[in-house]
Amino acid sequence: MSTCFFIGHREAPDSLLPKLSAEIERHITEYGVTEFVVGRYGRFDSLAAKCVKAAKKRHPGVTLTLLLSYHPYDRPTPTPPGFDGTFYPPGMETVPKRAAIVRANRYMVNHSDYLIAYAWHPASNARELVEYAQKRGKCRNIKITVLPSERKTL
Repeated sequence: MSTCFFIGHREAPDSLLPKLSAEIERHITEYGVTEFVVGRYGRFDSLAAKCVKAAKKRHPGVTLTLLLSYHPYDRPTPTPPGFDGTFYPPGMETVPKRAAIVRANRYMVNHSDYLIAYAWHPASNARELVEYAQKRGKCRNIKITVLPSERKTL
């Protein structure tokens, strides 16, 4: 079973949906990805979840898991509609809350086979995580797909 994680900016346009949907379809049909994991704190996360939910209708063996950055005891989180479950990474209990999202995302990069990213802004946690994954990819086989920016230039 191959796992794909998503990372991206809080701001992501709806115009990204066709490219994101096509990448998810490619990951399922060409790479054999059956498990997708997504966070919940930005627009890119919600777009990714929407696309995977649509793909699940065409590919019943595909699962969608919600990554929890905060301990479920502190912040109870029922499994949202369309998701197959939630996941709280081991060892996160001692991580300060201000670092929880970054640490949970890093855990997923370390434990995923594929990463689909929308990270164009140079001074962002999403971009830093993509760079971290690229470094990890040199010694560990993680395939990274960075979606092109949808930014408008003035």
